[in-house]
Amino acid sequence: MEEGAADLRQRKKQNCSESDKMAPEQRNKENSKLGRSPKYMLIQRFAKLFFGCLAAVTSGMMYAVYLSTYHERKFWFSSRQELEREITFQGDSAIYYSFYKELLKAPSFERGVYELTHNNKTVSLKTINAVQQMTLYPELIASVLYQASGSEEVIEPVYFYIGIVFGLQGIYVTALFVTSWVMSGTWLAGMLTVAWFIINRTDTTRIDYSIPSRENWALPYFACQVAALTGYLKKNLNCSAEKFCYLLVNASTYTFMMMWEYSHYLLFVQAISLFLLDSFALAQTEKVHEVYKIYLFSLFLGYLLQFENSALLVSPLLSFVAALMLSKCLQMNMKKGTFMSRLLKVMYIYLVLTVAVTLNFLLKMFVPHKENEHLLKFIEVKLGLNTTKNFTMNWLLCQESLQAPSQDFFLRLTQSSLLPFYILVLIICLFSVTQVIFRRICGEPLKEAVKLEDGRIGERPEIVYHVIHTILLGCLAMCLEGMKYLWTPYVCMLAAFGVCSPELWMTLFKWLRLKAVHPILLALILSMAVPTIIGFSLWKEFFPRIMTELTELQEFYDPDTVELMTWIKRQAPVAAVFAGSPQLMGVIKLCTGWMVSSLPLYNDDDLLKRNENIYQIYSKRSAEDIYKILTSYKANFLVIEDSICNEVGPVRGCRVKDLLDIANGHVYMRESPVTSRQSQVVCEEDDNYAYSKYGRFCHEIKMNYSPYVNYFTRVYWNRSYFVYRINTVISFQS
Repeated sequence: MEEGAADLRQRKKQNCSESDKMAPEQRNKENSKLGRSPKYMLIQRFAKLFFGCLAAVTSGMMYAVYLSTYHERKFWFSSRQELEREITFQGDSAIYYSFYKELLKAPSFERGVYELTHNNKTVSLKTINAVQQMTLYPELIASVLYQASGSEEVIEPVYFYIGIVFGLQGIYVTALFVTSWVMSGTWLAGMLTVAWFIINRTDTTRIDYSIPSRENWALPYFACQVAALTGYLKKNLNCSAEKFCYLLVNASTYTFMMMWEYSHYLLFVQAISLFLLDSFALAQTEKVHEVYKIYLFSLFLGYLLQFENSALLVSPLLSFVAALMLSKCLQMNMKKGTFMSRLLKVMYIYLVLTVAVTLNFLLKMFVPHKENEHLLKFIEVKLGLNTTKNFTMNWLLCQESLQAPSQDFFLRLTQSSLLPFYILVLIICLFSVTQVIFRRICGEPLKEAVKLEDGRIGERPEIVYHVIHTILLGCLAMCLEGMKYLWTPYVCMLAAFGVCSPELWMTLFKWLRLKAVHPILLALILSMAVPTIIGFSLWKEFFPRIMTELTELQEFYDPDTVELMTWIKRQAPVAAVFAGSPQLMGVIKLCTGWMVSSLPLYNDDDLLKRNENIYQIYSKRSAEDIYKILTSYKANFLVIEDSICNEVGPVRGCRVKDLLDIANGHVYMRESPVTSRQSQVVCEEDDNYAYSKYGRFCHEIKMNYSPYVNYFTRVYWNRSYFVYRINTVISFQS
């Protein structure tokens, strides 16, 4: 086995050296045929590379500046005080930024990291490793850069933080530009990719309203990994470029895994794409297996540096890649031509899936892990295989990001001409790939170098990879609207590549058997004319809208929340613990630093249970029950939000109070409340089905009568919030 591996490496080195030696000779022959000197061609290639790189970098920088300007106009950020700026961070974003603030306030970086890994000042009665549980490596990096660069005297911490995120988004766009450029051979495709990405910003990124979210930190690295992988999969790549792409894939894969707790699921989808690519022998097996090794190395290193994160050991990515390596080893050890070898070749996919499932089952049996079981339950209920009255599960299913995409989503993509061209490119590529697979089954080998006149775009492995990858991501996006932020950017890239690629047009003309006009000439003309027409129409229709967004001043004004935070900082005791909705608790933690009883995080079973229990303040429960729940978490103050208590949602059954009534059995369900938002039908409060003998707590407590006044004392209120002190000395009266 070792000798075989050594031979394989030796052959690979020989192939690299031969290709490096032969490439100049072949280029010289082609140049002599065209009457061009090698020096002229070298200058031409250098100019193309220089201007392409300049366009890619400029596009990324302009997008980062665009995001910064839009953010300033939307929130009037520079004219706000620090408290008003921090209020713009909502939910989990507020929590991430609060830890960044704590790191900057720590006497030293080492002390700050220790306090985060042994954090007992955020959630009452709970010590957490915030770095591991909340994936705070972005905040660690940002704080180190802020202090090491001496930016304290130059820029405020909040501007430095959001500036890094906007800069990463610029890298994201640049990576998509480069990917489309590498695939099509022209940086005109990159420009069109960027244009579509910005125009469809509503569906390509959620940077507008969730700047510190993990995906905004992680996806730029994934885009860099995809760009490097695209180059790595190309045929006839010289050794220097191949090594560079390999190193970039390695570095970006590991960084991506460290930035986002769900990154290994996205890499799992990518691994499936590579597996299908390899199964149909459409790519070099050695390259695909090198990528598998990168996955294993990143998982191992991530496990060590993420405080022995057992979630990576039981991840489907590890089981799948291990099964692939094992199955391939079994197949390689079989003698070629034997019956068993042919049988394994036919049943290769079945073998990999079986081994992967078995390995994952065994790992979960022997490796202690705290994998979220609610994810599996969510999938069951989402597919209609089960029903549940659980509040957390129903609340998640009611979230817009976990619903099927609306018609507006497809309408927006169609209006920008993105969806029609994507479908056209996808159909042509799929048919071409199908033809190639059929030829492979018939025993016809792939061509070493596909020429333009061949019209076989399906023989290029990097193209086939992207086709499979976008289809898999598209299937996920059709189920969950939140997945569109992973799928739509690559739709922009693939559509732009297709319309700018002469090979794609040539493939189409080969099928049509075009004879009236020279097909190669027409393909070259269309690959320039079509994107130019698209770009001009997009410029004419959408550029004025983008400029209007940048010139309009939008006022973000939330005086009630500002007043609440100001009161807490001035009047509440330093050791006080606040209870309320998890989203509000995240803002309180960021703006005041006070301890809270729950957090808007959904990757920890204990926090999920806390959230459900504290949400009972909006249910039909007695004052005594609510008091016992709050005191069990050592809460001193309770904050009730009118927006939740008096919520009039557009969808009946998805309001917080409706879901609580279902979970508590205070209302009967006519249909399952979890298959879809439209099918959630519950009874109104005045229906005869409600049988709780208590009124809704958030309403009753405002009446100031016994027994509520015995347990709670109102200490502050405004139009949106009511704050109650939880009494320590109580006269129990009914």
